[in-house]
Amino acid sequence: MKILVAEDDTMLLKTIELKLKKEGYEVFTTADGRETQKEILRIRPDMIITDVMMPYASGLEIVSMVRQKLNWKIPIIILSSMEQEAVVMNAFGLGADDYITKPFSLNELAIRVKRLLSRPR
Repeated sequence: MKILVAEDDTMLLKTIELKLKKEGYEVFTTADGRETQKEILRIRPDMIITDVMMPYASGLEIVSMVRQKLNWKIPIIILSSMEQEAVVMNAFGLGADDYITKPFSLNELAIRVKRLLSRPR
């Protein structure tokens, strides 16, 4: 299973990458929204994990691209340090499958990834 992780915090990105690789996933990483949009089309991931606030395009724009423009049903997890209800509601309204507030447990992330990837599409 291919997972694309989009996060502009390089330490967090590397930590998530290592955890997911340890769980047996093929992991691709990007550090900004523009790069993420290109990689989505190039690798066609089975799941996307994206930060909300990134340079060039936000995580919400990524969700919108995948759901509205591409019409893909792949699972999308949003990561954010913002707990504002409006942002959370917007993410789910655009089609995000899950929303995790930073800081978070890598074990919890791994469980959520496994759960979302195992459900029928």
